[in-house]
Amino acid sequence: RLSRDRVVYVGETHDRYDHHLNQLEVIRRLHRIKPDMAIGMEFFQQPFQSVLDDYISGRISEKEMLLGSEWYDRWRYDYRLYRPIMQYAREHGIPVIALNVARELTDRVSKVGIDGLTQAERAQFPPEIETGNERYRQRIQEVYRTHPHADNGGFERFLEVQLAWDEGMAERVVRYLREHSDRTMVVLAGSGHLMYGTGIPDRVQRRLPVAAHLLLPADSIVLHPGIADFVVFTEPAELPRAGLMGVLLDQAEQGVRVGSVVSGSAAEQAGMEEGDIIQRLNGETVNSTADIKIGMLDQSPGAAVELQVLRKRLVLGEKLLQFEFALGGD
Repeated sequence: RLSRDRVVYVGETHDRYDHHLNQLEVIRRLHRIKPDMAIGMEFFQQPFQSVLDDYISGRISEKEMLLGSEWYDRWRYDYRLYRPIMQYAREHGIPVIALNVARELTDRVSKVGIDGLTQAERAQFPPEIETGNERYRQRIQEVYRTHPHADNGGFERFLEVQLAWDEGMAERVVRYLREHSDRTMVVLAGSGHLMYGTGIPDRVQRRLPVAAHLLLPADSIVLHPGIADFVVFTEPAELPRAGLMGVLLDQAEQGVRVGSVVSGSAAEQAGMEEGDIIQRLNGETVNSTADIKIGMLDQSPGAAVELQVLRKRLVLGEKLLQFEFALGGD
């Protein structure tokens, strides 16, 4: 049935590896039947579409894609959760479409509301925003009750931010489908943006009536009639354990500063100290915390890492140090 759809929505809980493996399997099976497809992702923001295009086409590396899309500043979940999907898309030349609106825009909505946006900011929004769906409103109210509300914007402001996300992502889906009439799309997003069809799906349908189905992982929802077309029960799966240095990091002018060293960690045993500035990791220059995270992507417990560190002392001055040690585990 899904092979006849123009759009297939597949939900997730963001930190569940088994949910992402399920998404990948849906993509694989549909791609065998209908190779002219695209993957729409909540996890990337629209201003960075050209970065994704360059990655899929092979013009840039994975590291360049992660830095260029500002993954570690804008999404922050472990990239390894999504990596198999991105690698499959690159291997098969499947376009990956950045669905989410820019964080700067939703931050502004959270602060001043949609009516408080400047004309230039409002122009970045979809021309129409539907607010009359009572089921959607009730569902967002339930979410709102579980959130701290530090900005004092109240529920209406919270609702406007959700609308900015859902209408913005729906608008992007429709724009792509209209520009590429020969392609279908698999949309990957958090289950909260999809359930009952009242987040992204209905807003796509309002703009462009298409054949579509919605799949949600069973353990990301409370089962109620109409919540999804298909409910998927996934086999539990965990990412491989990550190798850890045992340091907390801050951005610094000359690299990345060690904010603190975890007691008993591999870094402490090697002699690293708070205030050390990491300048190189395994021979690669370090300019940001993202460089560290990318450099550690494939490192498992027990793997050896080499660090070049600048240590500053008030009396003794600056000293360049080299460390080599085996990473710890969780």
